[in-house]
Amino acid sequence: MRQVAAIAGVSTATVSRVLNNPHSVSEGLRTRVMMVIDQLGWVPNAAARALSSNRTGAVGAIFPTLGVGDFARAIDAMQDALSARNYLLLLARSRYDADLELVQARKLVERGVDGLILVGRTRSAEYEQFLDRLSIPYLNAFVYDEATPAPCVGPDNARAMAEMVDYLVSLGHRRFGMIAQTTRNNDRAAARRDGVRDALARYGLAIQPQAMAEGEWSIAEGRKLLRLTLEATPRPTAIICGNALLAIGAVLEAAAIGVAVPEDLSIVGYDDTEMMSELPTPVTTVRVASEQVGQCAADLIIDMLEGKSPVTGARIPSEIVVRQTTGPVPHK
Repeated sequence: MRQVAAIAGVSTATVSRVLNNPHSVSEGLRTRVMMVIDQLGWVPNAAARALSSNRTGAVGAIFPTLGVGDFARAIDAMQDALSARNYLLLLARSRYDADLELVQARKLVERGVDGLILVGRTRSAEYEQFLDRLSIPYLNAFVYDEATPAPCVGPDNARAMAEMVDYLVSLGHRRFGMIAQTTRNNDRAAARRDGVRDALARYGLAIQPQAMAEGEWSIAEGRKLLRLTLEATPRPTAIICGNALLAIGAVLEAAAIGVAVPEDLSIVGYDDTEMMSELPTPVTTVRVASEQVGQCAADLIIDMLEGKSPVTGARIPSEIVVRQTTGPVPHK
């Protein structure tokens, strides 16, 4: 750093600002310093910086999956927001395995992350004790619950599904089925399932046991579970799916077995992937502002790291996107 400062004709403090807070210096000065850094081939030693500042400038995030849908869009927005404030995002995947998530959390902490962004709020006692002993901040994403000790940033999953029930009831539906994502280690899936049940109860309705199916997150699972729900007597006129892939699978299977959507059966989902709008019969779904979840989670964790208070959670809005898989209850 002293060599860079000497050649560029600036102070070491200026070099530090260029690296750590580039927007605090003029563009011309920033360009001059970066040219010298490039010429010397200098890469700042993050470990040494961490020793002197007690901060690594890294934030860890653990997601159940890093593939498609809300999580992928949130990760993109999260990385953009953290990078804009000169933080590095380190990602890990838990596969909805609580034990694996705890292992990943330990590894991220061992590598010196300054804060953690976690998905959901339900954890084992051992995991909770581990988080309680940490001296670093953390928050819960994709869930909203004011009662939790850590801030939550996400949609109200139960409320979002309750609004979908209201919409379907307004179309005249009274016989419902549900294809739910497994609730094991997944409080978001449990909240969606309970939101559907509670909303139906307000109308004096309930899902028959035969019309309730739970499975993993895949299109193939959605196809299989649709067949199971349609075995219920009387057959449901509306099927609510707990995520995008299950809904896509249900729509594809309905077409394969000759069930007309929405003339014979309405199908809805949760989350909004590109495929849902590009199917021959585009899918009605709950859309969550997932980019806003990622942006807000990044901003909040940085506020926590920088000692800003009070830091509270945020309920991120959701909306019903009406497409062609829903219609009035069939009169036959």
